[in-house]
Amino acid sequence: MADEYFLLVCDDVPNSVVLTDPGPCALNVAQVVRRLTGLSLWHSKVRSTQVPAVIVDGVRQEVAEAAVAALHAAAAQAEVRGRSEPDSPEA
Repeated sequence: MADEYFLLVCDDVPNSVVLTDPGPCALNVAQVVRRLTGLSLWHSKVRSTQVPAVIVDGVRQEVAEAAVAALHAAAAQAEVRGRSEPDSPEA
């Protein structure tokens, strides 16, 4: 019996939302981070001031784009980063 290995490729690669600049309204950004993560306001403010910070990780593309839009509406700079594909195993 031979062992076979398969590389599974998902249609939707998990994405991360990275906050790159909180902008001038740190409290508004902290409130958006709180809504997105469920953290307390204090923890959200700490996370939003330590940039670059991963706000949400492992979400679908649509969810990540909605999170970035909410952060942009609060005058912050954020981006969606997709996870890199794993290297294929050598045969």
